[in-house]
Amino acid sequence: MERQPRRLPRWRELRAVVPGWPRWSRASRIADAADVADLRLLARRRAPRMVFDYVDGAAEGELSMARAREAFARVEFSPRVLRDVGDAPTAVEVLGRRIAMPVVLGPTGFTRMMHRDGERAVARAAERAGVPYTLSTMGTTPAADVAAAAPGGWNWFQLYAVRDRARNLDTLAQARVAGMDVLVVTVDVPVAGARLRDVRHGLTIPPALRWRSVLQAVWRPAWWFDFLTSEPLRFATVDDAPPDLAGLTNKMFDPSVTVRDLEWIRSAWNGRLVVKGVQRVDDAEELAAVGVDGIVVSNHGGRQLDRAVTPLELLPRVVEAVGERTEVFLDGGVRSGADVAAAVALGARACFVGRAYLYGLMAGGEPGVRRVLELLRAELVRTLQLLGVGDVGGLGPDVVRLR
Repeated sequence: MERQPRRLPRWRELRAVVPGWPRWSRASRIADAADVADLRLLARRRAPRMVFDYVDGAAEGELSMARAREAFARVEFSPRVLRDVGDAPTAVEVLGRRIAMPVVLGPTGFTRMMHRDGERAVARAAERAGVPYTLSTMGTTPAADVAAAAPGGWNWFQLYAVRDRARNLDTLAQARVAGMDVLVVTVDVPVAGARLRDVRHGLTIPPALRWRSVLQAVWRPAWWFDFLTSEPLRFATVDDAPPDLAGLTNKMFDPSVTVRDLEWIRSAWNGRLVVKGVQRVDDAEELAAVGVDGIVVSNHGGRQLDRAVTPLELLPRVVEAVGERTEVFLDGGVRSGADVAAAVALGARACFVGRAYLYGLMAGGEPGVRRVLELLRAELVRTLQLLGVGDVGGLGPDVVRLR
């Protein structure tokens, strides 16, 4: 049998198969992240365990959080074929304004604990991606500074009703002066959930250097250097708060708030009003009856009541009940553009995203958040094309079901 003759390789052929220099920089590792799970691993390597666990953890046995992810794992798509999917636009209209894709960066507390640039970095990334960013009452950057960091972005504000109404009114006034015109009122935190990872770490705000923290500092020097050389971590709208998270919540937040309290909140806010934390159809109907502009089906990422309802499973029933009267959003468990496509197909106007972008922020600041948004959009476009759907407006229950 005749053998293939041998020859010496040419340089250009050799160069194509020989490994190049390793990509060690943080920027290159973020750029190489193939999905949000990769960024989660980078975040875990960079942040101290107590900080990572604050983001990654949930309440008690963390069943609510796990079930939210399992619901997306049960999504089954039914793709069409022989459709023109050469272009797959992702823009949608939310609360009267066009955004680049059905994604809202949701409110998160203590954001500068994850990275020194905190809320500013997230707002800039959202502005660049053309999606809204929601600043939390428990944020660590004032509303005016967020607006200055992303003057062309659509910046929303999230409110926890606290016992001191005057403080609430002052907080809302600051948000309005900063140009924020959508208010997200979170209603599922009458008292603090039992976030056991934080309890076991003894997490305080700001993080305190205990013996365990000192050992973590040895292995996470970059995070500790940033933390120790940055402006002290404090809440932008809360003074004299207890250092422990549960104590802060239980002291500050008002557990007696009812639907009637939306009246005084609306009287102090002349923009759009969205209520986040809805976990029952009858509650959604009551809120729609009083005229809220949006409802977020959410169990607070599993961080409050464990064994709570799974948002993706509840979503279609809420949409059926109130979807013609108010806009319905989904929050909880979203880690990919395919997840976004599934939620929109089941009736969500858009998805709130929290943990996903915090992984990016911990991994590398603003570039990390930008990478998360790039991945979500690329995955959404690819899912639309593989589904045979020409644009995001073509998503509906005929292309998705929960197994």
